[in-house]
Amino acid sequence: MPNIEKRISSEGAVSFRVLIRLKGHPVQSATFQRLTDARRWAASTESAIREGRHFEVSESKKRTVSDLIKQYRADMLPRLRSANARQVHLDWWDQKLGRYLLADMRPALLIDTRKGLLDGERTPSTVNRYCASLSSVFTWGVKELQWMGDNPFFKVSNFDEPEGVIRFLSDEERTALLKACQSHSQDLFAIVVLALSTGARRNEILTLTWKDIDLKTGLLTFPKTKNGSIRRVPITGLALQLVRQIAADRKLKDANGLVFPGKTKPTQHKPLAIENIFKAALKTAQIKNFRFHDLRHSAASYLVMAGVDMRTVAEILGHSDIKTTMRYAHIEQAQVSRKAVDVINIFNNKRISATVLPSK
Repeated sequence: MPNIEKRISSEGAVSFRVLIRLKGHPVQSATFQRLTDARRWAASTESAIREGRHFEVSESKKRTVSDLIKQYRADMLPRLRSANARQVHLDWWDQKLGRYLLADMRPALLIDTRKGLLDGERTPSTVNRYCASLSSVFTWGVKELQWMGDNPFFKVSNFDEPEGVIRFLSDEERTALLKACQSHSQDLFAIVVLALSTGARRNEILTLTWKDIDLKTGLLTFPKTKNGSIRRVPITGLALQLVRQIAADRKLKDANGLVFPGKTKPTQHKPLAIENIFKAALKTAQIKNFRFHDLRHSAASYLVMAGVDMRTVAEILGHSDIKTTMRYAHIEQAQVSRKAVDVINIFNNKRISATVLPSK
């Protein structure tokens, strides 16, 4: 039962202090000028605590968005493979909303604030990713910390995302890029060849250790994939030759060492930084509107154009949902259409050549 204590100050003013002590919960207290207000607060607060609703009332009015983001960074962010991107997103939200109490988080405020992302010339897809990052923080605050009663982002609709254009290298671009990479860095050359040969993501390649590679059979094991599953992909030809050459040049000793370690402190297991050098290679090759991730699209497109079925493509790329792989279906359809047209042309050419045209 709540304890209500009557107090009289030296000036004769009367007040009522409420103390609520429930096992397993912090002590709650408040002071009121009227006894009826004290009793009303005591009854509603005790009921909220017993029903698990009190955190929505108290913690959300004491904690700010910045407090929650800070706690999330410390407890959750280091565990995520997408930590770097999440960090950028949360830095932006912290700057815009960090001073607000969690209790002030309303869908209207979130919708109004995200306009600043569009004003910064970000695409709707990117804005949705920013919102998803903060939404994850709110969900964690609700479920794990109980600092919030619900996630206000649940009442905010995402922007419609246009169907992405799949960018892949033409034969001429691929040749030019590989020559440029080789001229800039042998490591970059090997990384790009691996990306084109396996369809692996940049982080999957850069975090490869020597224990993940069977140099005899040419089998790569990617233990840190985006969907959390282990994926194995065979490599042959130039890709396998390059990996074997790197192992021989470095006189491999540490199985836990990175295949592509950073140049400054390779013993600290920090991967090679390739962003700037890859951009330089693209500039040398005169290739525009191309990202490293498009190498993955290129690998998938080459597989489809070679007639590999979608299920196999999905397994090689590590897609957990075949719908993701079906983005390349139009390439497959184009190949089928091209073959059909070739058949028609061959048939027509035979008919035409067999026809004797009258001379003038």
